Amino acid sequence: MPSSPAVALQLSVDGRPVTLWLKLESHNPHGSVKGRTALALWEDVAGRVDDRFGIIESTSGNLGLALAALAAAHRVPFTAVVDPRSSASLVDAVRALDGRVVTVDEPDGAGGYLLSRLAHIERRLAAQPRLVWPNQYANPASPAVHARETAPELRAQIDDGPVSVLIAVSTGGTLAGFRDYARAARPHWELVGVDVVGSAALGGPSGRRVLSGIGASRPSAFLPGGHRPTVRIAPQEAVSACLWLAETTGIGVGGSSGALIATALRLFRGTPRRTAVACLCPDGADRYLDTVYSAPWRNRQGLAPVDVGRGVEILAVHDPPRHPGACAAAPSVGRGAPAPYDHGKERFR
Repeated sequence: MPSSPAVALQLSVDGRPVTLWLKLESHNPHGSVKGRTALALWEDVAGRVDDRFGIIESTSGNLGLALAALAAAHRVPFTAVVDPRSSASLVDAVRALDGRVVTVDEPDGAGGYLLSRLAHIERRLAAQPRLVWPNQYANPASPAVHARETAPELRAQIDDGPVSVLIAVSTGGTLAGFRDYARAARPHWELVGVDVVGSAALGGPSGRRVLSGIGASRPSAFLPGGHRPTVRIAPQEAVSACLWLAETTGIGVGGSSGALIATALRLFRGTPRRTAVACLCPDGADRYLDTVYSAPWRNRQGLAPVDVGRGVEILAVHDPPRHPGACAAAPSVGRGAPAPYDHGKERFR
């Protein structure tokens, strides 16, 4: 799979120069980091798939789209088990690929729908034993692909000095893969897990959650002991960070990426000696136009704006190299100017 780009934002935070790296996984096939996970899962289960029954998976949307594309390419049935918070555009895209969509609308009592989705899958497997469940929540192929591909890619793209690497958590597979890579390769990284308030993915009590693609109703099977350090972000901070980034740079990212960016700004302010942070941004703004980037949706959820950009000035945005071996582009943004790099930029309402 080709490498996704990493964009460097040169910032001034309370008068201190710092660098914020954004690895934009929206450039992957199927538009998200889950394109990597889906391929790894497919390769793991392909030998067991019966083309009459196919595969089934619980998903908030991104993995479902990637698996639907792979299933269509191999001409096997695919069922995505989603919930009411799943992106409407992703659900439509799964259907366009002839995937079946089952929406589970029974809350699981832990702030979300995950446990209810999994219960539905268990019932389907009991009724159709030849149906295959890749199980993104426990399959070791998930962390393995990020240890093998995503983490070393990021290391090759950013400065080889001390850096805080921020990973959003849902299943925990991506963070576990980065942890395994960091333990083996020993880069100069502080690996930080980022979760949302109300999520039990890395331990702690569960509660109401409104963002899709980050957080979970139960602890991650890949990280049963949690992770240290972990930062938990309120949804209004994550949403405000998405809007701030789009308005100041023209880069559109999803809600989980907003949680990462809010965390990065918090870390820069909290530790003056920290000068570099890298965020693995799972997807782009296109999947959140009717939620994160919709004022009516934000109002319905009670997500009052937060000034996440307080004391932050965009000095420059360095586009990624145009081809292998190319030098990084000259700064494309002057002090206080909007960036021309416009991946994912939309007319936000």
